[in-house]
Amino acid sequence: MTDPNAIDGDEDGDGAASDETDLPLDVVDEVERLTRLKRTAVDDNEATAYEDRRDDLLEEHDFTSRIRDDDGDDVLVLHPEEWHEDGVIRTDRIDDIDRAVEIPLEGAGDPDDWDDVDAHNRDLVATVRDAHGDVHGDNAAILADFAGNHYAKPIESLTGDELAEFRTDYFVRNAWPSDNQQEVIEESIELVFETADERAP
Repeated sequence: MTDPNAIDGDEDGDGAASDETDLPLDVVDEVERLTRLKRTAVDDNEATAYEDRRDDLLEEHDFTSRIRDDDGDDVLVLHPEEWHEDGVIRTDRIDDIDRAVEIPLEGAGDPDDWDDVDAHNRDLVATVRDAHGDVHGDNAAILADFAGNHYAKPIESLTGDELAEFRTDYFVRNAWPSDNQQEVIEESIELVFETADERAP
């Protein structure tokens, strides 16, 4: 069912908050990870535990979560608690729409394999870091977050369009990279694929 509290015009806002202190990237990633684990849990108690951990983490930052149906595709939506009253969004309280975070949960990969995918990507990041240093390693880690959390797939399986989304949207809006990271991001991507014995699309 479509979320009745979805905000018009919110569909394009899938980045993290414009103010870094609102919802840090590592919190967004953990919230998404717990949401995916909840969705794939076979035990009700396990699913409830993931949900409780997610809600507690968001509560620490005064945010709420909900799942919105976008034409059959689920989207995880994170909003500041101050926008709500009795569980309903008050549009007059919205000061900056970019503070909301939207994360598609329907990816090209299989969410059931998320743990294996994430472990593979983290191994790849560690190899890049050891061979090429922390700047490229940090960029590789951001790419791993994107590949696992948004598409549930190995980094080297990302398509050209998905890499373009990473470079122009996720990396810029969600990662808050340093100047050094921004300067070498293209090289970092090439090194990740080279380390995985693949050619970047």
